[in-house]
Amino acid sequence: MMSTILVTGGTGTIGRHAVPLLQAAGAKVRVLSRHAHDRGDGVEYLAVDLLKGDGLDQAVDGVDVILHLAGGPKGDDIGTRNLVKAAEQAGVGHLVHISVTAVDQLPLTYFKSKLGAEQAVLQSSVPSSVLRVAQLHDFAWNTVRMMAKMPVLPMPGGVRFQPVDGRDVAQRLVELALGEPQGLVPDLVGPKVYSLSELAHDYLHATGKHRLSLPIHVPGKAGKVYRAGGNLSLSGADRGTHTWEDFVAAQV
Repeated sequence: MMSTILVTGGTGTIGRHAVPLLQAAGAKVRVLSRHAHDRGDGVEYLAVDLLKGDGLDQAVDGVDVILHLAGGPKGDDIGTRNLVKAAEQAGVGHLVHISVTAVDQLPLTYFKSKLGAEQAVLQSSVPSSVLRVAQLHDFAWNTVRMMAKMPVLPMPGGVRFQPVDGRDVAQRLVELALGEPQGLVPDLVGPKVYSLSELAHDYLHATGKHRLSLPIHVPGKAGKVYRAGGNLSLSGADRGTHTWEDFVAAQV
């Protein structure tokens, strides 16, 4: 029997990879979007505002699995609670949620919102699977690109990342969506750890730009967490196969 899978954030960086994989597996895919439209790709697009909850009841009606990818700089906890409530009322059988590595370690507004979203999923009556992932290659690239717009490159000391490819993340999330609920699963990170200065150097080299760098100190608890590697998953995590170097080469 064909499963109906609702994907929030289905047109985003990860969603663009996940939706075709779900279709290839034989699922009927429904995507939440800002505007309802027909792209002729066999996907049903529905206009829903997660923060307000408008249209959610219709969106989850008849859905077997929800793959929750939608997110933003703020409000993830609110939108996710609205989604969870609708899923509970509709009797959805499985909710797969993407979270962030070290979401419970960093005292930053973004992470607090993401942690609230994660807790809403895990504490709900809907059977769930939650995957914490490291920063995407796209995020790392855009971060150093924005830094390089300044005449002098600010370089926070001791900050390291494990950037992971969106294709690896999509593949793992689809595996979870097509399987049984597993709760909080091992993190997914990239195959290698890089300092922020290494990521910036790779960006500058690839784009032919030159910048002087200025070491800066990240203050407070967040700075201590980063310098101690508290944002990293160095053991027990699954690792993607696509490298940062390959991603950088593909950009230029």
